[in-house]
Parts: sequence; structure tokens; C-alpha cells
Amino acid sequence: MTRDEAILQFLLRMGDNTLILGHRVSEWCGHAPVLEEDIALANTALDLIGQTQMWLGLAGDIDGGKSADDLAFLRDAWDFRNVLLVEVPNGDFGRTLMRQFLFDAWHSIMLGRLMKSSDERVAAIAAKASKEVTYHLERSGDTVVGLGDGTEESHARMQEALDYLWPYVGEMFASDDVDAEMVAAGITPNPASLRAEYDALIMRVLSEATLTIPESRFAHKGGRDGRMHTEHLGHLLTQMQWLQRAYPGASW
Repeated sequence: MTRDEAILQFLLRMGDNTLILGHRVSEWCGHAPVLEEDIALANTALDLIGQTQMWLGLAGDIDGGKSADDLAFLRDAWDFRNVLLVEVPNGDFGRTLMRQFLFDAWHSIMLGRLMKSSDERVAAIAAKASKEVTYHLERSGDTVVGLGDGTEESHARMQEALDYLWPYVGEMFASDDVDAEMVAAGITPNPASLRAEYDALIMRVLSEATLTIPESRFAHKGGRDGRMHTEHLGHLLTQMQWLQRAYPGASW
């Protein structure tokens, strides 16, 4: 694998994570429990889509001058490189916020490391995105604590959300040939090197939320390399890509 091939795959992973999660979060627009949360979730989705524009924009430059829109709307499900965590359905509000927190914690640590990347383009994107993700993490962490250490029902729902989502966490720290090439070039950190800091952050928040991490650390395999996604991604892409596929090349 050449360095250009590896960095393209890395950029797709970062951009697909934010694209798919941004779309998932946007599904709450007009449906959140209270108006304040509706606005906050919509703003989070917008931040994530903005980050997608940067990651996929750079990926497109490397991939023959494609646009971010080309990569977002003209690929099929098996070509997406996101982790499985971000594509699982929203579920209830508690599950959505738990998924956000579990991803935000990883995202904030990863971006912090990427700000020191040997690739100035990657470092610049990470620096810009990190400011938004710092807020995302603060908000999702505070909400997890508020709901986990809240009423009996809210606590039970947050524990159920954690139990359901925890098996997806391990994938964020798995590595392959792409990661090895990126680490060797000083562009990205080894994913496994993020785990200790992630666990410490997660444990601190979940302890305050009176929630317990499930004993199993089994990680779902295969989301990033396109070999396997959940059955939900195809349906999500059908919604997300419908307009572009129905009216190819349309512009406004």
C-alpha cells in the first residue's frame, strides 16, 4: 500500500465517521424531547457535517479531484469506512446521547493527537475540528451524567444504552495496514495508543453517572474496511443520497 492510498483511506474513515453520525444526529431535528435539545442536536449535526466537508474535501483532492459531495453521495454502502458505532439507529434520546459521548471521547483524543501530525493539512483540519468537539464532549458527558444519575427510569435507560453500545467501542482502537503506514509516516497515532486515555475519561464520567461498563469488551469487526456494516447503513444512505441519485448533477 502506498502512502497516498493509505492517507486516502484514513481521510475517508474520518470523514465517513462525521458524515454518518452527523446524519444520524440530524434525524432528531424537530423530534427532540425539548426545544433546547432540538437546537443543540441540530448544531452538533451541522458541526459534524462541516468537519466532513474538510476531511472528504481533502480526500477528494487526493482521489483525482473529486468533490466532498461526490464522495458523500455517489459511493455505495460497502465503500464507506466509518466505524459501526456511528451508524447504529438513534433509539431513544438516552441511547443517542450515550452513542455521542462514546464517540466524542474518542474523537477528542484522536483530534488532539492529529494536531501534531506530520501532514500540515491533517493537523490544520484537526485543530479546527477540535474546538467544536471539545464542546460536543462537554455537552454529551454532562448529559450522560445528568440522565445516569437522575431518576430511576433515566438511569435504567442510560445503562441499557451503554450495555447496547459498548460492544461497538473496541473497533475504534483496532489497527490495520492503513494505520501502520500512517503511524510510520508520523501522520496519525496508533489507534491502540488512545485506549488508556479513553478508558480513563470514560470511567471518570460513567462513575459520576453511576453507570457500569459491561464486562464484555468484544468489538464488532469490519466496519471501516467495507467488508461488513450493520443492516442499517444501506437504509440510511437511501435517505441521505436520494436527491443526488434521483437528479444526478443537480445544483442549486
